[in-house]
Amino acid sequence: MNSPGESVAFGAPGIEPRWTSSAKEGVGTAYHTSCRLWFTLSHGIVNEIYYPHVDQPNTRDFQFLVSDGETFCHEEKRDLNHLIEYPERDCVFYRLTNSEPGGRYRLVKHILTDPHRSVLLVHTKVEVLDESLRGKLRVYALLAPHIAGCGAGNSAWCSEIGATKLIRAQREDVHLIMACSTGFARRSVGYVGFSDGWQDLMSNFKMDWEFRTAERGNIALTGEVHLPGNDEFTIAIACGRSYQSAAAKLFQSLADPFLLHREAYVRQWQRAVVNPKFDFSGDTSDGGGMYRLSRCVLLAHEDKVFQGALVASMSIPWGETKSDNDLGGYHLVWTRDLVQSATALLATGQTGTPLRALIWLAAIQRPDGSFPQNSWIDGTAYWSVLQLDQIAAPILLAWRLHEQDALGLFDPGVMIMRAAAHLILQGPVTSQERWEENAGYSPSTLATVIAGLICAGEYCKERGQTTLADFIFAYADWLAAHVEEWTVTTRGDLVPGFPRHYIRINPTDPNAPDTHADPNTTLIQVANGGGLHPARNVVGGDFFHLVRFGIRDVNDPIVRDSIEVIDRVLKHDLPQGPGWRRYNHDGYGQAEDGGAFDGTGVGRCWPILTGERGHYELAAGRDPKPFIASMENFANQGGMISEQLWDADNLPDGGMKRGCPTGAAMPLCWSHAEYVSLVRSRHDGVCFDRVEPAFRRYVLNPVQSRYEIWSLRHPLRRMSRGKIFRIILAAEATIVWSTDEWARTNESDTRHESKLNLWFADFPTAEWPHRSVLTFTLFWKRDQRWEGRTWRVGVF
Repeated sequence: MNSPGESVAFGAPGIEPRWTSSAKEGVGTAYHTSCRLWFTLSHGIVNEIYYPHVDQPNTRDFQFLVSDGETFCHEEKRDLNHLIEYPERDCVFYRLTNSEPGGRYRLVKHILTDPHRSVLLVHTKVEVLDESLRGKLRVYALLAPHIAGCGAGNSAWCSEIGATKLIRAQREDVHLIMACSTGFARRSVGYVGFSDGWQDLMSNFKMDWEFRTAERGNIALTGEVHLPGNDEFTIAIACGRSYQSAAAKLFQSLADPFLLHREAYVRQWQRAVVNPKFDFSGDTSDGGGMYRLSRCVLLAHEDKVFQGALVASMSIPWGETKSDNDLGGYHLVWTRDLVQSATALLATGQTGTPLRALIWLAAIQRPDGSFPQNSWIDGTAYWSVLQLDQIAAPILLAWRLHEQDALGLFDPGVMIMRAAAHLILQGPVTSQERWEENAGYSPSTLATVIAGLICAGEYCKERGQTTLADFIFAYADWLAAHVEEWTVTTRGDLVPGFPRHYIRINPTDPNAPDTHADPNTTLIQVANGGGLHPARNVVGGDFFHLVRFGIRDVNDPIVRDSIEVIDRVLKHDLPQGPGWRRYNHDGYGQAEDGGAFDGTGVGRCWPILTGERGHYELAAGRDPKPFIASMENFANQGGMISEQLWDADNLPDGGMKRGCPTGAAMPLCWSHAEYVSLVRSRHDGVCFDRVEPAFRRYVLNPVQSRYEIWSLRHPLRRMSRGKIFRIILAAEATIVWSTDEWARTNESDTRHESKLNLWFADFPTAEWPHRSVLTFTLFWKRDQRWEGRTWRVGVF
């Protein structure tokens, strides 16, 4: 035991902090909004504890050390065998059984949160199976705070309230307190790597240090559990904005038996999610277990203060290699992923969370109509690149809620019009496609934008705004008419006999785009060390969105040829079923030797792509159930579906196994959402995501585009004679133009589309001479200034 003079731990500030594995086996929180604490599980222990929001982790991990005081000290996550189970249906409540490999003892832990307070409760029973250990085992609670998202700068103390011995930590305005229902026999706080409890116990299997203070460092809290006669106890970890509030929550939680908390916790979840009308168990291969769990996983990722904000994942990909410098992880709100999750929940009959998600999006929409690429749950942007699909996706969510008559009194009209105007002004070249890596003409982005604009147009048409609707439809039709010109190569070299197919993306500079970029000749610099390649020879399944949203027929010859190509280039047969990589030369993934992604690696198979293929098979009239079964089997023991799967041979050390998750994010809400949507789609016999007005417009009764559209963002250099040449601007202008090299000068004033706040002018070209050239410049009326440059458009 240390003397009073040694009450301050040594070794400050500790080793450099790291996060923990992203390979979660479970996530949980109470359904009620009064509990603002979330937790994750992996390797038989608790990892991050999020508080007061779902985007703010406060711990690295919490586990037990078990010692006989003489011959061993076992660390739960490394030394014991783990089993995770769900004791209750339709509920993220867990039973973890961690067994000593020799069968001498096991820990059985039931884990949940207080149903109404921000307190984690871990009810534990120590089962001694080897009589020689009875009375000898000592159990130590070991907690690593990373408060307010940082492992550095944390402080901890031992404290007491009345007769209760506590261990507390703090950073900034977040306080964390740990206590045990049966009390702590010893306590200590220390610096990780030097004076922490792990170092103490592993040296001689006994707890010798009892430091009471460790400030401003990477710290750990250790408490020896006082084991009662029945070997059962509850660890409570409370979070609050002050020491007093955290302590009050903790004592209030421990005042009620664990069984009462369990009953209320389970009742909340089951009351919220069980809906017999949306029980699609018959459309799964596992009796509906994964479907029900996925529904809970998606709901658990919603914040409880900023309601409607769903983070992409409560995990940090390759977190064991990440320091405080990587604050984001995946516990951010991606607009794209949010809409995926909300749409999947809508497919399960949930309307409250999807509507809250739409309203949250409307609240953070910028005046120019855009949404953040990703953000914290308060709407503060984290990354800042523009993705056109993230602007179109909220329109799709609004339309689906409208179709389900689930908007209530909320009117998304202004949000829809702002987003539509942004798409029209900024398209068709996106600064990033859905994989957030390259700029250009992307099939998936174009499909999402077209579908979103069709929904916006239908929304206007239903309100009698036919002129406005026709304006939006005209732009969507123009995009649809050029998809193949922009994204299909006729000179592909990847698969003999299939030179014509969709490419992953046709690259161009978004700020100065080549408006007639040739997919046969452009070169793409693949991110993450993927190298420079002809764009015609880099392929992905992004074109599936064209079929999924109803923009291209499932039997379109180019679609079918493209499937032949990606199946030969990207498909991997895994033990659970087929998997596909995002694209060839992908560098975002586990290294060849199984090491963590460090900026370069090898992109592996993504479960969502198996789901997307299942949606295509459904559209083609085939049963997607084998793809549903594959996704179910991709999940780990706890039912979590990963972002990526190892698709190479097993590694000798067992670190990576074929078909099993890599170190990427897990669970990925997008993966669970894709699975849920596929189950619903099979039940309906049609893709849940299909936009029926788009399907009617482009597949059943295809319309022809009557326009060629020019904007400052996308200034065409040539067009087809006979089309209407439409110039769209963000402000009022006079267009001064000529078709005879300025022998005669004409002026055309722009007209205002007030709901979109866009200005436009139309020029019919049917009577213009073949090979004529339109030359024009702009005079901005509000600023009373000339643009100072001219443009030339050839008419052929």
